[in-house]
Amino acid sequence: MIGHLGVNVPDLAAAKAYYDQVMPLLEFEEFLSAEDQFAYRPAGGKPGTYLFFYPALQPGDHSPDRAGLQHLAFMVRTRAAVDEVAALVAGLGSEIVEGPREYPQYPPPYYAVFWRDPFGFKLEAVCHRDA
Repeated sequence: MIGHLGVNVPDLAAAKAYYDQVMPLLEFEEFLSAEDQFAYRPAGGKPGTYLFFYPALQPGDHSPDRAGLQHLAFMVRTRAAVDEVAALVAGLGSEIVEGPREYPQYPPPYYAVFWRDPFGFKLEAVCHRDA
């Protein structure tokens, strides 16, 4: 199991404001909030990967086509949760890349939404259940 992931962002305060709204729907809770980083962990003491955010030390736009993070997927329990995430991030002004919908090209069941955070990172909420 992966212990944690670290993500560099160009604006730490803006990232925290955004992710503080999104992460609870993805079943994560705040773990750490400091001047130079913040982090979330799986809610309710569940095992899983922690997600840390750090200030980017060099300017530049994120590109999923370069080496590094292509996208980050979060598993949620229900299709309704995927729809809730889609509605929330759209309301926050995020670009919805695809979905929410079924993706028959992936191993079924696969119901997901893909979007970009304010910094261009591609994210996904996915449910692997039929209902």
